[in-house]
Amino acid sequence: MKSLYTKFVVYTVAIMIGSGVIAFLISNGYYQQKLKPVNDAKNTRIALDIAEFADRHPDMNLTEYLENTAAVGYQFYLVKPDLKGEFFGSDFREKNLSKKEIESVLDGNIFHGIQNFPQSTFVTGFFANELQNSIGVPLKHDGKNYALFIRPDIKLLFGEMHILFGILFVLTIALSIVFVFISTKYLVKPIRTLTSATQQLANGKFDVALNVTHRDEIGQLAKSFTHMAEQLEKNETTRKEFISNVSHDIQSPLSNIKGYTNLLEKEDLPEEQKKQYIEVINREITRLSELTKQLLLLTSLDQNKSMIQPTEVDIAQQIRSLIRQYQWQIGEKGLMVGYTLPSSCVIEGDATFLNTIFDNLLTNAIKYNEEGGQIDVSLRETDSRVILQFKDTGIGMTKEQQERIFDRFYRADTSRTHTVTGTGLGMAIVKSMVQLHHGSISIDSELDEGTVFTISLPKQLK
Repeated sequence: MKSLYTKFVVYTVAIMIGSGVIAFLISNGYYQQKLKPVNDAKNTRIALDIAEFADRHPDMNLTEYLENTAAVGYQFYLVKPDLKGEFFGSDFREKNLSKKEIESVLDGNIFHGIQNFPQSTFVTGFFANELQNSIGVPLKHDGKNYALFIRPDIKLLFGEMHILFGILFVLTIALSIVFVFISTKYLVKPIRTLTSATQQLANGKFDVALNVTHRDEIGQLAKSFTHMAEQLEKNETTRKEFISNVSHDIQSPLSNIKGYTNLLEKEDLPEEQKKQYIEVINREITRLSELTKQLLLLTSLDQNKSMIQPTEVDIAQQIRSLIRQYQWQIGEKGLMVGYTLPSSCVIEGDATFLNTIFDNLLTNAIKYNEEGGQIDVSLRETDSRVILQFKDTGIGMTKEQQERIFDRFYRADTSRTHTVTGTGLGMAIVKSMVQLHHGSISIDSELDEGTVFTISLPKQLK
């Protein structure tokens, strides 16, 4: 996956290179179409002026004249009728004139080497220090015919080069700015989409569709944003269900208490019925008390992560004690309990919280098991963790129930809501306590086949 930083670097470099290439091509076109013909004509006039001056002054020393003229910034190649040549000024890098071209100039023709210099060299032809890139004119002096080939020294071309480099620079900057605007719009577009989606989310619209296909940090952000929106929608649904469930679970016992209290006000009420009503009222008060305690515990677990007080706990011994503690309930339902526990298994954790975790799992295995069913508890160790399983042969759960089993106020046994006591907060508390111990809990269940809860806990808390 390419990072946004890498993309930005690649885009910027590509823009600069692309702009440079395009500007170079445009500048080359300008040179080929405009500057080169002008340069050829200008140097042709200079060459003809030099030849005319030499022709009008037959008494002067031609060699000294060309040497002095070359000193001001020209390169000359003077060819005599016998095709022997002499150079004046800076040397030519390539002496690549053909005999036919020399003879043509000796015959009185003008050689336009600058105009006809190959375009394959692009704008570098402006700098090519070759005899082919020169102007050839016939020259008469003291009754003799010569062929004079001339081209300005590179220093003389700086004036033109300022224009050329100016065009190249301006075009590069202008094209870079244009392409940066285009590329920035492409990069910013998904961010604007995310901004719009954020505003919709702030207005309570959780069903936000993001059409962002990037595979960089922007794509990861969009993916995380979508996941966050889904979680917020789920949390909002859970919050509403939580309020509804709390209201129901509090209102129901309060209504019962109020109803039975009104019945107790009857003067002719038999003593036996009074006892029954008082028993119901006490049971509802206990139910409210337990619900309040568990709600307070959940709130504390959510808000205070430092509640845990770690000590060395022998969880194998804890589980054995719990099994003995619930032996009467196990026997009452005719359940068979088997366990595979080491003689001792000491881990670092909060003894009270760990006992609550195991207590909830064991009581659920008893509560939701069938008459004559079986419960198996196993504990095994690895180098750094302990793996604990509670397996029962009870009513089991559907996939949907498994997904919601750790939700607050959720009861998997919907068909027995009124016959099985509980607040629906036990598994939410278990999960919170396991997470406080940096552990994990998972569930594997089949409807009417049974359920397996697996807990993984570290031996040492970091």
